[in-house]
Amino acid sequence: MSGVVLTGRGGPECLEWRDDLPMPVPGPGDVLIRVGAAGVNNTDINTRVGWYSKSNTGKDDAGWTGDALSLPRIQGIDVCGRIVAVGDGVDPARIGERVLVEPCIWEANGQPLASPWFLGSECDGGFAEYTRIAARHAHRVDSVLSDVELASFPCSYSTAENMLTRANVRSDDTILVTGASGGVGSATVQLAKARGARVIAVTSAAKQEQLIELGADTTVERDADLIGELGVNSVDIVVDLVAGPAWPSLLELLRPRGRYAVSGAIAGPIVELDVRTLYLKDLSFFGCTMLDTGVFSRLIKRIESGQIRPLVAATYPLSKIGAAQAAFQAKTHVGKIVLHVAEGRPQE
Repeated sequence: MSGVVLTGRGGPECLEWRDDLPMPVPGPGDVLIRVGAAGVNNTDINTRVGWYSKSNTGKDDAGWTGDALSLPRIQGIDVCGRIVAVGDGVDPARIGERVLVEPCIWEANGQPLASPWFLGSECDGGFAEYTRIAARHAHRVDSVLSDVELASFPCSYSTAENMLTRANVRSDDTILVTGASGGVGSATVQLAKARGARVIAVTSAAKQEQLIELGADTTVERDADLIGELGVNSVDIVVDLVAGPAWPSLLELLRPRGRYAVSGAIAGPIVELDVRTLYLKDLSFFGCTMLDTGVFSRLIKRIESGQIRPLVAATYPLSKIGAAQAAFQAKTHVGKIVLHVAEGRPQE
């Protein structure tokens, strides 16, 4: 089959188009999916450059799980496609289903996993014509949306849904979302509004209007003095995707017994914590990577009911993945960049 493989650590030159990739074979409990579209994510780029490594070597602990990554690897954590074959123990009636793949994987090679893998990191993902996955992680979706639109949902929206679930967001809460124009941030805005919460979106001036249209009640410029703009003890929940030098102010914004949920650190992973703020305000912290049970199923229901809508900023053929990732890193877009996989071959 054809697809793109990650061959090493570094820049886009480490992404190689291949026409001789082995076709995945579904084992017991698996399904084989013909990929229609796959989203571009921070995690694919972070894995490529070794950002997850805490050893500063970028080699031995640079996967999501902290283990060494097996190369070459087919990346791609966001997958929409159709089941074309099934392994032993899977109902053949599933062949033909259009599915979204749950990115947090608890079963592989017919066996339960003690700790989860992530699609495109510990196992091959969606940057190829076909991928295989345990049937339990291929969720049927009935929707009029295109494969490209559906591929904008899995990783970003399940991450957002998971954070809001962990933080127990309610209709009477005020929630601050940092990095609100990105994939997870824009998903959080929509999903928080679906719960009836009041949403404050932190974004650039150029993107404020789009965030309001998406559902944010108000916006704050990302370089603004957040405490000066909003006041101490002004929000119930912070959903943070940024971290970085301004991080301490986020805790000052939280009301006593506030909740802080985080799944990203695009402005820098090392922050300064005054532990007195944590315990004197009785704050709760939630680090969110592994999906709670039921999160992805709830996301599918929200998609099918139209409670949330896709936000596709741009599309590229799979063969142009380097350009797509460069556009993603430029951060001039709102929402998601998605790759056509079924029709994404290089032009002759």
